[in-house]
Amino acid sequence: MTGKLEALWATKTPRDEWWSSFVTAPLGIAANYVAVEYVWITPNRITLASFLVAVLAALCMVIGGAAYFVAAALLIHLSHVLDCMDGQMARYRKISSALGSYADRLTDQVQVTLWFGAAGYAAYLQTQDAEPLLLAFIGVAFYGLRGYAKYVAVEIGMSDDPDFQAKLAASRVQPVTAGLGFGLRTNLWWLLREQRKIIEFDEGVFIFMLGAALLLDALMPMLWVFAVSQLILGLLRALQHGLRIHANAEPSIQK
Repeated sequence: MTGKLEALWATKTPRDEWWSSFVTAPLGIAANYVAVEYVWITPNRITLASFLVAVLAALCMVIGGAAYFVAAALLIHLSHVLDCMDGQMARYRKISSALGSYADRLTDQVQVTLWFGAAGYAAYLQTQDAEPLLLAFIGVAFYGLRGYAKYVAVEIGMSDDPDFQAKLAASRVQPVTAGLGFGLRTNLWWLLREQRKIIEFDEGVFIFMLGAALLLDALMPMLWVFAVSQLILGLLRALQHGLRIHANAEPSIQK
């Protein structure tokens, strides 16, 4: 029993986002403890289930009202637990695939757009003002810019250096520093260090932030935080990738 749990815990990546790292990913491991025993439950089916639950959460936000907001908050977290489970199961069974990874990342991007588009619409119905729609648009657009800038930088890096992808993969490898087999003090220190990730305002932060806003019926403050954080981080990431490309570029030969 302990060996199985340790093997499942090893599928948790040290690069997990803020809320994922110490909440939804551990919940995913707990659920996978049972799920991995059923061969008909596959990572791709979990990815599909996660996306369908995400769509249902967006619909609940659009319908609106206290009860539907609570349902949406719970469904968003369930979707994210499932989103953690698919990768964990694939690594545990050693059946990771490029197509599965592609589908997982693609649905992640789409569901963020759905969630904040729905949140903007729900806030518009409450305020009868276009401001929340604009905030949602800005946040989604610049969140997308973060991913697009990274994609362009990787594409350029691969065209300039055949070994770029291997170097990038090696740079992402991080040692496991907490979890099973580590002491209480080590795990508490890890938990404290993980709180730094909140300033990255990535999907893990969105899960917590959007869920809290729905439960507290405070969509407008959340949309402002979302829009401003993504505007700043989108421009910052684009600038950082541009500077790296410039720094790594070979100087032209002067004739």
